Amino acid sequence: MLGIIGLIGLALVLAPGDLIAKLFGDNSLTGIMLISLIGSVTLIPAFIAFPLAASLINAGAGITAVSCFITTLLMVGIITAPMEAEIFGKKFMLYRNDVGFALALIIGFLMGAILQ
Repeated sequence: MLGIIGLIGLALVLAPGDLIAKLFGDNSLTGIMLISLIGSVTLIPAFIAFPLAASLINAGAGITAVSCFITTLLMVGIITAPMEAEIFGKKFMLYRNDVGFALALIIGFLMGAILQ
């Protein structure tokens, strides 16, 4: 857990705020899809994800992009997919991740519309 926190801190220091604002601040579909894919692959617990979201917003990321990141982070599990497929079956794992990704995008766009 401490390693994850350290890596996140290092990534935020190495990625300048201008880059974060440029990639994720203008609500471009490319930036939203990129941050959603990052959230889908990353395995971070919620108590670390929410302060990370605040840091991203402070660095210039948009509400929609951060909302998509947080929801994909918590609803989609690419890292845990092999274990989930072994236990629940490949079909269930694919369905759950596909539906989770679609719903995460919908939630992210709704949050962006409501909060901006």
